Amino acid sequence: MKRLASIVTALAAAFCPIAAAATDLQTLPPALAAKVADADTACAAFENGTFTLDWGAVSRVDLDGDPELDWVLDEARFLCSSAVSLYCGTGGCLTHFLIGDHVGAILNRGWRVTNSGPDRVLLTDVHGTQCGGINPTPCVTASIWDADASLWRSATAEWEQ
Repeated sequence: MKRLASIVTALAAAFCPIAAAATDLQTLPPALAAKVADADTACAAFENGTFTLDWGAVSRVDLDGDPELDWVLDEARFLCSSAVSLYCGTGGCLTHFLIGDHVGAILNRGWRVTNSGPDRVLLTDVHGTQCGGINPTPCVTASIWDADASLWRSATAEWEQ
C-alpha cells in the first residue's frame, strides 16, 4: 500500500502543478494571504459561514521560466458553508498568479501552463464575451510574463477568413 501511495504521489507531481499542503498556508506570501483573509471575512459575513480551502487552492508552478516556482491561488477551490457561489460566477472564478511581488488575477473557468518555444504560456478558459460571443462560446486566452515590464502580455488574434 505504501508503494502504491508513493507511485501515485510521483505521478501527480510529474503531471500536475504542485498543490501546497496545509502547512504551506503558513508560508503563503502576504499578498495571497490577504486574498484568503478577505475570502474568509466575506464568508463569515454571509450568514456566519465557515470558510475552507479545498485541495489545490494553492499551487506552486513555474509561470515565467526562471528556476523559482511561482504561486497560484485559485478561488475555484474556495469553499463557504453558507454560499455555494460566493467566489465564482458564470464567467468562472478569479485565479491569482504571483510572480516575485506582482499579483495578477484573471477571471477564468480553468487554466494551465505550457511551453511555446522558450516561453512559458498561461492558457485560461475565459467567458465567451471575451471572444465576441456569449457565455458558452468557447474562448481561451494565452498570456506570457514579461519580466522586464513586470506584467502579463496577451494579444487578440486577427484571423483571416
